[in-house]
Amino acid sequence: MSRITSWLKPATTVHAHCDIPCGIYDPHQAEIAARTVARMVELIGQLPKENPSEADRAKLVRCTLIKEQHAEIVKHEITIIWGDYFKPEHVERYPDLHDRVWKILKLAGKNKQNIDAQAAAELEAAVKEFADIFWSTKK
Repeated sequence: MSRITSWLKPATTVHAHCDIPCGIYDPHQAEIAARTVARMVELIGQLPKENPSEADRAKLVRCTLIKEQHAEIVKHEITIIWGDYFKPEHVERYPDLHDRVWKILKLAGKNKQNIDAQAAAELEAAVKEFADIFWSTKK
């Protein structure tokens, strides 16, 4: 068979449980994004409450935007790993995995809506726990 005709023959069907090779899933971006949310809340908390300057108001807007963008990154990254990487045997090993993901998504949403240091700390901790579970499945 010539090279040209080999391109025309039907492709072999393959099946995978992931959109991409499993070796490149990594919760690190979600961890960095959760840390960024917490840091932006911290910076917002340091701004003057009374008589803020124009620069302070601009910083508030920037920090709020970054906080919300990174909370959305958390949601995106966690959802991808949860939906594409984790398999039934992982859920058997960690039966509360779905609840943990639900909690992270709700915490990320809360952090988008509010400026709350406690919620930011909870998000950071929940993402860390998720990452620990992820890495335990790689052993």
